[in-house]
Amino acid sequence: MPDFVLNAGKMWEEVEIARKNSMVIKKRANERHVIPLLRIKGALVDLLLKRSKLVRTLLMVVIVLLTPIGLVSGFSLSRNRQSKDFQEIQVENSNLSGMNSNLVQTATQQSEEVQMPEYTNLQTEFNDGIRRLALLKTTISEVSRAVILYKVKPGDNLFLIAEKYDLKPETVLWGNYEILRDNPQFLRPGQELKILPVDGVYYQWKQSDKLQSVANFFEVKPEEILFWPGNNLDPLIAEPSITSIQEGKWLVVPGGRRALQDWGPPPISRSNPAVAAYYGSGSCGKVYQGAIGIGAFVWPTVARSLSGYDFSSIHPALDIAGAEGNAIYSTDSGVVVFVGWSEYGYGNLVVIDHGNGWQSAYAHMSVANVTCGQSVAQGELIGTVGNTGNSTGAHLHFELRNEVYGKVSPWDYVSQ
Repeated sequence: MPDFVLNAGKMWEEVEIARKNSMVIKKRANERHVIPLLRIKGALVDLLLKRSKLVRTLLMVVIVLLTPIGLVSGFSLSRNRQSKDFQEIQVENSNLSGMNSNLVQTATQQSEEVQMPEYTNLQTEFNDGIRRLALLKTTISEVSRAVILYKVKPGDNLFLIAEKYDLKPETVLWGNYEILRDNPQFLRPGQELKILPVDGVYYQWKQSDKLQSVANFFEVKPEEILFWPGNNLDPLIAEPSITSIQEGKWLVVPGGRRALQDWGPPPISRSNPAVAAYYGSGSCGKVYQGAIGIGAFVWPTVARSLSGYDFSSIHPALDIAGAEGNAIYSTDSGVVVFVGWSEYGYGNLVVIDHGNGWQSAYAHMSVANVTCGQSVAQGELIGTVGNTGNSTGAHLHFELRNEVYGKVSPWDYVSQ
């Protein structure tokens, strides 16, 4: 046992002895002053019993007078003695305090001098065996890492669902491509959506896949997929390009991302409007002549507020409020290059080429009042607001596209 521990034990024994001695001193002080007075009083009582009546009377008076004086004197002497004893005890406590301080200082110095034995790596025949790096990972609760199902309710939209689970809207699309096809307009009540526990992509493994190539495609590190607890993969796979992941297994790719499919009509020029034929029967033939726009755009309908989605990367358009039958106007002069039914969620659709690198699209119309190849002036009536296609209520889905910049926010170009 270290010396400073033994010294500490001895020191505490001395403290306890000093405390007991102080109690004995106090008791003896009281006895020294009280006992002599009691003896005097006893002698006077014996004398009183042996003498005559007169003497007894005188002695009684003396005893009565001596009793309070003796008590006061004894009490005063006792207080003086106790004060002296207390001073002695204070000196002893001061000495003990110094001893304690020295003890602590000594123990600290000795503890600093204690040296831990150096670690010796014992060389054995097992040292050259299999070596494996420690793989550290955070343990996540089952609730936080599980993919859950959500049944779409009437009134739901992509942004509300994403906000409910603290996800980006893109994550909801990337987790449900087989249902939504990157198109928020495909959302319908009663659909069951997969809700990921984190922002990212939900991916179904293919037989020819390699972990490294999948990670590169979704712009993440292989370890992000490998160590995600909900994927239940073997974290001891040494080479990410060599895996035994079962074909068809669904994997969460935390932080993964990919380009969203553009589900709107492609640029449709008047020289080749048939490029959008696969969108539906509304595609027009070639149009070589017609009105040219001025490059300034007007608001396309009577309502001035939004009914649903604003412009965003996953919804590159405005959903403008309106009652069914409200008028829709051409945002600029141009030529109609698509009019009719769209197979990709737009319902009744009109696309106008403005002849200066700009096109505009008007979807979910109730009625279209134009025909293929028709020239229209800015502000001319082209149809009415409706609820056709993938729509949950009457509104105008309005897009503005530039042949250089792609789909742009109408807020930046349209006068209101």
